[in-house]
Amino acid sequence: MNIPFLDNWRKRYGPSRGVAVVGEVSHDAEGVAQLLSECELLRAQAESAGIELDDTVESLTALDQLLPLWRDDPEVLPWLGNDAGLYLGTVVVRTVPGARWQVWPSGRPVVRLASGRELDVVEAGREWALSGTPELSQMYAEASEA
Repeated sequence: MNIPFLDNWRKRYGPSRGVAVVGEVSHDAEGVAQLLSECELLRAQAESAGIELDDTVESLTALDQLLPLWRDDPEVLPWLGNDAGLYLGTVVVRTVPGARWQVWPSGRPVVRLASGRELDVVEAGREWALSGTPELSQMYAEASEA
């Protein structure tokens, strides 16, 4: 993606650091969950590879097997990482009992497990996109055991 105004913005402020949610989540938790589950870039990448993202553990495993062609594009890499983290969070929230989205005061979405442990899924997704570790399915397994 070559978007001229973004290039100028990045020169001044640096690369994208993540996703932020502004507003009170508790008033519309389902709306926030729907918004965070969109992950358009990741869904497009997965679809082009023949993978259906159906909010299951199996789809996380399939994502872990993708060839990381996005690593060649520094403009796509952080956005895809954000999407991967949000998708991981979506699967955890929809399938692990007691898991829910929590928003830090900074606006960063995390997943809070029933145990009280918080998972910074956006950071995990960014690491996955950058290096392939931790695997998304591995992060899910850890979350489901907590």
